[in-house]
Amino acid sequence: MSGNKVSRPCHHCKSRSAYAPTDTSKIHYEKFWLYRHCSSVQQRDRQAQKAGQLFSGLLAMNVVFLGSAFISSMIFNSVAITLADVWILMSILKVLCLFWIIYYLLGTSRQPHAVLYRDSHAGAIWIRGSVLLFGSCSILLNVFQIGYSTILIHCKSKVDIVFPSIGIVFICTQAYFLWYHSKDCIQVQHNFTRCGLMLTIATNLLLWLLAVTNDNLHMEIESQLREVERRFAGKAPFSHPHSCNETALCMCPDTTICKVFQKGYILLYPFNTEYCLICCSVLYVMWKNVGRRISHHHVPHTKPKFKFQGVVFGPLLGATAVIIGICIFMMYQIQATSLAPSHQVFVMYYSYYIVLLPLMSVGAVIGTVIHALEKKELDTLKNPTRSLDVILLMGAALGQIGMCYFSIVALVASDPRDLLHSLILSYSVLLILQNITQNVFIIDGLHRQRFTLPGKEEDIKEEQNREDQRRMSVLELGQELRRASLSYIHTYSHLSWKRRVLREISFFLVLCNIILWVMPTFGAHPVFENGLERSFYGYSTWFVIVNFGLPLGVFYRMHSVGGLLEIYVTA
Repeated sequence: MSGNKVSRPCHHCKSRSAYAPTDTSKIHYEKFWLYRHCSSVQQRDRQAQKAGQLFSGLLAMNVVFLGSAFISSMIFNSVAITLADVWILMSILKVLCLFWIIYYLLGTSRQPHAVLYRDSHAGAIWIRGSVLLFGSCSILLNVFQIGYSTILIHCKSKVDIVFPSIGIVFICTQAYFLWYHSKDCIQVQHNFTRCGLMLTIATNLLLWLLAVTNDNLHMEIESQLREVERRFAGKAPFSHPHSCNETALCMCPDTTICKVFQKGYILLYPFNTEYCLICCSVLYVMWKNVGRRISHHHVPHTKPKFKFQGVVFGPLLGATAVIIGICIFMMYQIQATSLAPSHQVFVMYYSYYIVLLPLMSVGAVIGTVIHALEKKELDTLKNPTRSLDVILLMGAALGQIGMCYFSIVALVASDPRDLLHSLILSYSVLLILQNITQNVFIIDGLHRQRFTLPGKEEDIKEEQNREDQRRMSVLELGQELRRASLSYIHTYSHLSWKRRVLREISFFLVLCNIILWVMPTFGAHPVFENGLERSFYGYSTWFVIVNFGLPLGVFYRMHSVGGLLEIYVTA
């Protein structure tokens, strides 16, 4: 990590920035008992950093393995290990994380010279906003779970109420911690901070794994609502800690409030999985930044802001795709929840994807070609945030790509000849191509240096002067609108055709990824409803495949929006 490799302490004394200390005596070099006899301070510091990262990583690995063993035992042997046992383990981990976060907020971060540097690339506003959004939905989810368990208190244990209560406190505290401290490059208590961060990462990973496996029951209820009477007397296809008799005794009474809690719980469940994944990514960047010392070369002089200028066709095409997608999504939801969903609803849904995915792929390919034609230098500085973005894009894309390959094998083996089989097969192939082309475009764009227009500094000063004048009369308002229109035309005309096309493509892909994120997040799951892959692989196997791939696909769309917005802003 480049921020940790310092050749000479006096390097920080020559050129200072707002993020650099004013005295080298403020730097707390790391110490570790294995490397206390190294020849130099810098060498001992680097070795201590590696040892601390290794030790904290081993801690997280053991916690994840322990939790995974509990969750797996609950799935395969629900008699010995119940869901309540898993909840007790997760509650203990949450309490330990809460103690560490509170100690960090009240102790570590308030020590003298604790936070000398802040990573400007970490904790982007859209990431922290996502933490708050999904965190709020997760809190509401826990409230619904508490209300639902309270109504059925005669057949529920106290753990069903205690676990979500602890979850609310944990989510609130963690969201506050990530909102205000996601950019910290802590310079004190390095090893303890690394262990605390890794423990929190491991806890969030286990919460995600538990949410994915426990979500199978809700997906099964939603997808087989029409067969519930026939399946009620038999054994459910997916094993669950509660038996069928227990489920019958804990049926939701015919009251409005109980139905609201039940439906709200099922609707908000996917947001919990996304919240856990986002928190893991932010915490990982903080873990990489522990002990990092940022030189003046890493600090940007001007921070680009998002402005709706220089784009015309991208927003129009993207808005059209969003509007059509919302209409199809509403029609799909209305028909899919009926007792006999029609064949046409699946044709309509997959046809929309088959039209949209090639447009997105072509746009990504054109953007990649423009990047290749440009003579901009690559940003070769090591950046933990950007490295994590690349890893997350590639890893999250594997969820959708893996599901598509399973679908292709099932459809080809079953000899697809009707229209729906052909549409699903085309959809799977196009989705793989779209993920690959978009990843190449985003990763290539993230490694390009920022572009600045000639005379940009004058425009920035002029805009700052305008922002100081907030109160205007009616005549001044008209003049301001005319001035804004002229500024828009001036900016659009000064952009080169390459910059202009990049901004159009980026904005179009942002809107497309938003609608492709909204549709599966809020309940459009045709892979559960069409029954083709389910009949080929079997109910339980297909549920395991999709419940691991679908949350990653949703996370991929949301993370792609952040990368595309950065490309749009820097263009």
